Amino acid sequence: MAAAVEWRSGVASDTGLVRASNEDRYWIDNDSGVFLVVDGVGGRAAGETAAETAVEAIREELWAANGNSGGSAEERVRRAIAAANNQIYAIARDSDELRGMACVLTLALVDSTEMVIGHVGDSRLYLIWNGAIRKLTPDHSPVGEEEDAGELTEEQAMLHPRRNEVFRDVGTQPHAAGDDGFIEIRRCHFKPEAAFLLCSDGLSDVLPSGAIKDIVERYQGDPTEVARELVEAANEAGGKDNITALFIAGSEFQPGMREARARHATTRMRLEPAAAPGLLRRFFTGRVAFLFYGVLLGILLGVLLGGALHALKG
Repeated sequence: MAAAVEWRSGVASDTGLVRASNEDRYWIDNDSGVFLVVDGVGGRAAGETAAETAVEAIREELWAANGNSGGSAEERVRRAIAAANNQIYAIARDSDELRGMACVLTLALVDSTEMVIGHVGDSRLYLIWNGAIRKLTPDHSPVGEEEDAGELTEEQAMLHPRRNEVFRDVGTQPHAAGDDGFIEIRRCHFKPEAAFLLCSDGLSDVLPSGAIKDIVERYQGDPTEVARELVEAANEAGGKDNITALFIAGSEFQPGMREARARHATTRMRLEPAAAPGLLRRFFTGRVAFLFYGVLLGILLGVLLGGALHALKG
């Protein structure tokens, strides 16, 4: 991990306007560069229990790995998600109330140069950089596959009746860390001039990526405010599910500040020509004017006196 934090992060989470409880959970550890969003599946107590179990298991596993220099970032991510999976499965297996509970999640480990992402399900991680937004995680769902393949537009996928079906989850069956078809690993370079958004599908199901980008690019230095604006926008769009937005801004990600500076510079450029008449008025009426007039008068007197002397000599 990086010796110094090179990012700012903020999070907001809300029940939404339809659900009775919030089954989303999250975890932020800025010092270690760990960011996690979890969306519980199973309804009420089961979904909440699955999400809370995942957070605790991942936290414990990553802390233990840090203490024992536990391998590469990918290995730590895989072990942490597998630990969460098997703990959820064991709890659900022994409880009639909780049987079948699970969750989907996106976990990111960041250092000063790289982000390693472990992903299961249909929560998402977006990269916002250079005026564009890009989804870095695939949706592990039939509709998500069709959208990623270009067979459905983003709008068609958002409105699809099978949008919320997933074929990968954390908790419904036991898994080893390296099992095929379980944890999707993605990597990307961590750009200080970029931003990243982890979110549950309560956000991405109602806000298209363009609307998300527009809100993110209003960033003025407070990542929590961006997260709140995203959640508010999702509620305004219907709030049909729990909503969680975890926003990470690189140290040089300042689109809103750049726009403000550009507007200020444009305003100054527009004002400067208009100020010229005032400057001319001050020139002709200020102290400098008196000096100017004195020099001019001296020159005129000198010319007249010279002309008179010339006439006398003549």
